[in-house]
Amino acid sequence: MLSVSEPVPALQDRPVGQREEAPPFAEIYEKFFPFVWRSACRLGAPESNVDDVVQEVFVIVHRRLPDFEGRSSLKTWLFGIVHNVVRAQRRALSAREPHPADASRRTDPETLTDPAPSPYEALSKLEATRVVDRLLEALDDDKRAVFVLAELEQMSVPDIAAALGIPLNTAYSRLRLARHDFATAAARHRARDDWRTR
Repeated sequence: MLSVSEPVPALQDRPVGQREEAPPFAEIYEKFFPFVWRSACRLGAPESNVDDVVQEVFVIVHRRLPDFEGRSSLKTWLFGIVHNVVRAQRRALSAREPHPADASRRTDPETLTDPAPSPYEALSKLEATRVVDRLLEALDDDKRAVFVLAELEQMSVPDIAAALGIPLNTAYSRLRLARHDFATAAARHRARDDWRTR
């Protein structure tokens, strides 16, 4: 498992068949803003658009909150919205700008919630985040979404399938392929680093 970031604490498990009640919007915003921000960044929202993506997500949440039926966890429901908004934004941007944004210039989303670390810790964490961002860029959107939820947000595969609206076996298959592709990209990155230090 990756240790680049701390996952958002999981919501309390509820008995099978019991639906989750949605808290007031203000509470959702306060509790899940860091999760929505991180998810938008990790799914590839360009740095210049992250604020717009997050704002659009919470506008949709506010509008659709009365329709939340509690069939999945609130976190799963929110990620589904983030995923759809980021995909729509990326498609719109790629139509206008065919060259992708440089992931190395992306702001570290973890700085939103972390206390001020020492300069060495901050630099180490920023570099690790940049490496992960570059490796995530190598995954296609579908694999990236599953990988982010499983490895970085520690969601179960059934919750991932629910969040993305895909069959459970598809979620397992995408996660297996994403892990393989990520590991291959990480091995290439390490080999390049080793070669440079010789």
